[in-house]
Amino acid sequence: MSKIEEKETFIYKYDHFSYTMNKKIYLDESEMPREWYNILPDLPEPLPPPLNPATGKPISPKDLEPIFSKELIRQEMSQERFIPIPNEVLEVYRIWRPTPLIRAYRLERALKTPARIYYKHEGVSPPGSHKPNTAVAQAYYNFREGVERLVTETGAGQWGSALSFATMFFGLKLTVYFVKISYMQKPYRVALMRAWGAEVVPSPSNKTKYGRSILEKDPNNPGSLGIAISEALEDATSHENTKYCLGSVLNHVCLHQTIVGLEAIRQLELLNEFPDVVIGCIGGGSNYAGISYPFYYLVKAGKAPKKIRFIAVEPTACPSMTKGVYMYDYGDTAGLTPLIKMHTLGHNFVPPPIHAGGLRYHGKAPSMCLLKKAGIYESIAYNQVEVFEAARLFAQTEGIIPAPETAHAIKAVIDEAIKCKQTGEEKVILFNFSGHGLLDLAAYQDFLDGKLQAYEHPIEEIQKSIERIKRLLLERGITP
Repeated sequence: MSKIEEKETFIYKYDHFSYTMNKKIYLDESEMPREWYNILPDLPEPLPPPLNPATGKPISPKDLEPIFSKELIRQEMSQERFIPIPNEVLEVYRIWRPTPLIRAYRLERALKTPARIYYKHEGVSPPGSHKPNTAVAQAYYNFREGVERLVTETGAGQWGSALSFATMFFGLKLTVYFVKISYMQKPYRVALMRAWGAEVVPSPSNKTKYGRSILEKDPNNPGSLGIAISEALEDATSHENTKYCLGSVLNHVCLHQTIVGLEAIRQLELLNEFPDVVIGCIGGGSNYAGISYPFYYLVKAGKAPKKIRFIAVEPTACPSMTKGVYMYDYGDTAGLTPLIKMHTLGHNFVPPPIHAGGLRYHGKAPSMCLLKKAGIYESIAYNQVEVFEAARLFAQTEGIIPAPETAHAIKAVIDEAIKCKQTGEEKVILFNFSGHGLLDLAAYQDFLDGKLQAYEHPIEEIQKSIERIKRLLLERGITP
């Protein structure tokens, strides 16, 4: 049975005693969704097809088989609206799912806002984020097809941790290419991956031909997700019984994450609530897709009681959706991946070494970019100093330390709640608390010591990067 837990807590505040309410909404295991939602049939127009990087022609499923599991390829291109979750995946999900929906009363009161703020707490998973929702599924499908080893990349370590956790359950080997700056900033993420059995390699590395070429040009290169993806792909395609896994961007990844939003819909129904605003941070887009796509479906199907504003949040140091161009580009720096149409800063883009490593990606999920192009989704960017200020307020009110990535969403939530205070509107704000920050305390220490820089990537550099990509595509006969 579902449970709404309410606890009155006696707290001291503003030199007098007062009461605050802590409300958590739990679902029973029997209420966990048994299907994922696939947004492809409900997009405002069909996605532009991925292109073969060698021919410039639309790729076929066969083209992807050297890289991905066959079932994941099928899901990537499926027009089936709801896809069943295998029992073996549900069995692992039960370790931490369903996750609680929590009303942020203390944050509301600190902001003196009439808004009602709810967050879906995905930080309760063993790796500490939303990432296992797709990691477990990807590991299972590869295991079922006889794959022995997986290879991936990770930006902040959340995805690498999640896939390490998932492969452990299915007896698969795993190699993780960890963006070097984050590898250095987050040693305990490395320890966590290794504890679950993964090999962890700082990227760029000497382990691959592409990594060596990068280090020859720049021995101190801090790395990027694009570089790490290139190394992982080279590794995966040059070894037997090995496949590649991706933690964001692609449709099958976003699909697996929709269990978050599907649970949130049911939890809000128990409270007779429905969001006016749905907010999430975006690196590749999977955690925000996870919470927002099921609500988009309700709007699209005419089942929503009111309109929803969808707000995606990213860093000013890597503003792919806010300042990037909607065009075809590679998903990696070496140009090994299919070309996909998305908002991009250019695949050669190397962002500054901000602490939100999971948001340092040059592109975004094609489905989400199409929704932005159609004016259905909005995007906004913040610098890391103001983001950590928001994180500190959340920690001091709700008591939970958010990951730097999650803190971007929290900053937008706070801004929206302040607007409600100014207008008197009693809006319902929902956001995805995509991960905790207990392995990111070095970042908090830098913030508290005043060492963080408010990076904002120059628009001139973005324009140069985009022009280089356009010239490259035109040389290959591809219209950007």
